[in-house]
Amino acid sequence: MTGTLTLRERQVALALAVLLAVLGLVMAGAARQGVMALHGVMAIALGLGLAFRIGGTLDDPAPPRDRLTRYDDGPTRFGIIMTLIWAIIGMGVGVWVAALLYWPEATPLVPWTSFGRLRPVHTTGIIFGFGGNALIATSFHVLQRTSRARLADSLSPWIVLLGFNLFCAWAVTGYLLGSTQSKEYAEAEWYADLWLVVIWVLYFVLYIRTLARRIEPHIYVANWYYMAFILVVAMLHIVNNLAMPVRWSAPESFPIWAGVQDAMVQWWYGHNAVAFFLTAGFLGMLYYFLPVRSGRPIWSYRLSIVSFWGIVFFYIWVGSHHLHYTALPFWAQTLGMTFSVMLLVPSWASAGNAIATLNGAWHKVRDDATLRFMFVAAVFYGLSTFEGSFLAIRPVNSLSHYTDWTVGHVHSGTLGWVAMIVFGAIYTLVPQLSGREHMVSPRAVEWHFWLAVTGTLVYVVALWNAGITQGLMWRAYDENGALSYSFLESVQAMAPYYLLRTIGGALFLTGAVICAWNCRATMRAAQGEATDRPLAVQPAE
Repeated sequence: MTGTLTLRERQVALALAVLLAVLGLVMAGAARQGVMALHGVMAIALGLGLAFRIGGTLDDPAPPRDRLTRYDDGPTRFGIIMTLIWAIIGMGVGVWVAALLYWPEATPLVPWTSFGRLRPVHTTGIIFGFGGNALIATSFHVLQRTSRARLADSLSPWIVLLGFNLFCAWAVTGYLLGSTQSKEYAEAEWYADLWLVVIWVLYFVLYIRTLARRIEPHIYVANWYYMAFILVVAMLHIVNNLAMPVRWSAPESFPIWAGVQDAMVQWWYGHNAVAFFLTAGFLGMLYYFLPVRSGRPIWSYRLSIVSFWGIVFFYIWVGSHHLHYTALPFWAQTLGMTFSVMLLVPSWASAGNAIATLNGAWHKVRDDATLRFMFVAAVFYGLSTFEGSFLAIRPVNSLSHYTDWTVGHVHSGTLGWVAMIVFGAIYTLVPQLSGREHMVSPRAVEWHFWLAVTGTLVYVVALWNAGITQGLMWRAYDENGALSYSFLESVQAMAPYYLLRTIGGALFLTGAVICAWNCRATMRAAQGEATDRPLAVQPAE
């Protein structure tokens, strides 16, 4: 971390580390016990650890002046490591909670191992821990290569990564202790929400500063997607988490929104978290790493720009399709359904553009497991976006919503699209950052690919069947007009599907563990610095 920092940057970093420790001391002292006190202790530990590490380097010689002519890849390496750590944590917890649905009696007497406590640990660990670190790490890499410029400074990227991971750690420990805001995807304490706002604004400012000093005059399309992801997620987080603390020494808060307004804001946030966190950012990843790995330019650069504006405009309106048959005004429900169907056009434009890019390079897809990860990601992106538009239609929604079909749909996107493109990017980056041509074990990459694909298919197909079965059982009536099945009978019918779900998740987790081992071995066997290979961008047509 400190190897590329100037003396002035080290001094600033030391001051910030001490400030973080003081902030943690104030939090722990004010709360004295409970979640906020624990989070204060975590901040103290991180602050003091950084202070001791940075303080010991103040007398070190200044970094070489020629460092400014090279890309700053240290934050990217750290971000990849944190991505893999959170992958194992989040997927491991996910397999455990999936198993609890089949073996509910396996829950120990310790409260923090229950389904209710661990389920948000899984979602936050995967979406923000795994996905967020992957996005930040790859965005730093892509931004530098496509701009042909070093990051604007050497300190801000480390503040962003360390601060973001502190937020994730605060969130998951809060869940384990039973502290939530009872909101989908956004349940951290009020002070954690404020902390993330500061970190995220710094992230956006760093991105804009680096773009402003670029040598390449054209802003490559991947950066458009990354910027949309950063900007809109900031807006979503602030509006959805507006709250008034009960008192400054407690984690509890009162939400600003209530009733149907709260539901609308929550799903405006929830679905646009899917749109801009789990879609736009990862499309930026796809539009860079797919051409680099395949050695071919994007099939149609103009189409990538058109699909960008279509996705940005259409996606922002679709959250209300989660609230069909509720107190939300009918016109708002219809608006969400209409824009969801229209969204299929720019979404398939991106998926088709990615697949068409591989035309003429199918022999590489056959032989290169890393490129196969990216190809499968594009296929699942097209599949999940079609499914999302289909499920938003009101009559279909009446069958699918509140069933495990929705869970299967979510995981076809997160496992098949998000995780696949992340693993493809990681397998492209790690050898390059280690000065190697390939991963230490190409065979392990092959094993990971087939475990991931098999696990995804087993998981998703099982829950598709589970959801349709649930929907049909819930709406089945006998000749007297009474329900044919009790709710308990519909739960019992889910047993084989939940077992398959657990098996599929375990297969996927096994592949992630293999990936972590392979990446660690490759980094330890590094043969030099990354070679500077800026993307040869295709000019706008």
